[in-house]
Amino acid sequence: MTDLEPHPHMPDYSRSMPTAEPSSEGHSPPQDIDSLRELALSIARGESSLRLGPKAQETLARLIDLQGDQALLSISTAARRLQVNPSTISRLARSLGYEKFSGLQAVLLSPGLSSSHSFYRNHATQALQADRSCLHSQARQLCEENQHNIERFLTNLTHEDITAFATAVMHAPRVRLYGVRQFHALCSFSAYGIGMLRSDVALLSDANTGIAEGLAAMSPGDVLIAASCKPYTRQVVDVCRLAQQSGMQTLAITDYASSALVKHADLSILIPHESSFISNSMVAYFAAMECLINACATLAGEAAVDELTRRDQFITALDVEIR
Repeated sequence: MTDLEPHPHMPDYSRSMPTAEPSSEGHSPPQDIDSLRELALSIARGESSLRLGPKAQETLARLIDLQGDQALLSISTAARRLQVNPSTISRLARSLGYEKFSGLQAVLLSPGLSSSHSFYRNHATQALQADRSCLHSQARQLCEENQHNIERFLTNLTHEDITAFATAVMHAPRVRLYGVRQFHALCSFSAYGIGMLRSDVALLSDANTGIAEGLAAMSPGDVLIAASCKPYTRQVVDVCRLAQQSGMQTLAITDYASSALVKHADLSILIPHESSFISNSMVAYFAAMECLINACATLAGEAAVDELTRRDQFITALDVEIR
C-alpha cells in the first residue's frame, strides 16, 4: 500500500469532501490539510480574523498532527486520544466553519495522508520496560519511528517555506541561533552548517556573552533562529518575542502549530518528534536542518562555492586534517 492509497480500513472521504460554505461568522472552512495547517499557524500568530482560545488552538494542532490516523474515525476515539471532551472537538469544528465534525474529519482523513501515530505508544516507559533480550527489535522500532517523523516533516514542508527560510538566512546581515538543552546541540550543528556558506553566523550566546548581550548586538533585519518543542522552554520563547519586537526576523524550529514560538515567529518550520526514545527525539530535527542548510547553499549559488573554497584553503594551510 502506498501513501497515496486510502487505508484499507478507512472510508474514502474524498468522495464526500465538504463544500466551502461560510460559517455563521463568515469563515469558509479549509478544504485540504495544507489550508487547515496554514489557518492554524495564522491563528497562532494572531493574523487571522478567527480567534481560538489556547486549548482550542492546541486541540487543532494535535488533530492536524493526527492526520490519517484511525483514531479520527470517530469523534469519541479522537477525543480519547487527545484527552479532551468530544464537545471540545465539536465546538472547534464549528468554529472553523464546518457544519459538524464530519467536515473536519474528511479533511483530516483525506487520501494521501499516512498515519501519524500508527506505532507511537508508551514512549519512554516502553524503553525502560523493554525486554532485554529484544534490544535489536527495540532499535528497529525507534529507527522506524524516526523515519516516519522525517516523512511527515517532508510531507508537511512546502516549497514556499524552504525558499522563505533560505532567503531570510542568506540575505540577512547576521544570523544568530538560540536553543537550550537538546536544542543547543541542534543550534550548534546548524550554526556550523550555515557558517560554511556565509559569514557572521553564531549562537546567540556563548561563554563570553550572555543572552542580553547577544540580543543587544543584533539589529533590525538580522535573523534569529529559535528552536524548541513541547514542553517549550520559557526563555527561548521570551528571546524570540523580544527579537521580533526589536525588528529582527524570527524563524522558529518547533513542533506544532500551537507551539508557543509560532506567535512570535515570522516563519515556522514544524517538525514532529514523537517516538519511543526516552526524551524528545531529535533525529527529524537534524534531518530537517540538513535540508534547510542545503537549500541555503542552492539559493546562494556561486557565493556559497566561494565561501566553501575559502574555508578549504584555510583548512589546507593549517594542515588540520589527517590524510
